[in-house]
Amino acid sequence: MSRIKRAVQARKHRKNVLKQTKGFKYGRKSKFKLAKDALRHALTYAYRDRKVKKRVFRNLWNLQINALARQNGITYSRLINGMKKKNITLDRKVLSELAKEYPEVFVKIVEEVKN
Repeated sequence: MSRIKRAVQARKHRKNVLKQTKGFKYGRKSKFKLAKDALRHALTYAYRDRKVKKRVFRNLWNLQINALARQNGITYSRLINGMKKKNITLDRKVLSELAKEYPEVFVKIVEEVKN
């Protein structure tokens, strides 16, 4: 039986891994064995943190809404509850943008909820 040589495929694989680890520190960018392990961890963190990013941004929006809501004499939870009761359907991202960019519109929403 003939011997299988993987020179081309192996080189291609190593080259691809090293290309993906460009910018990593120390030997993790140039030594294949270290680079392979670093890349595996990096891809795992990237997958995980795409989910975490959503949580972090929702938390940020809640903080921004709460800050402006408290300036107008209402808490975040009462504002959200009042909006649900009045059928004002704005998600937290849009509400946060209104609070930052158009505070006068946000104040009108708060007044509507208070009444």
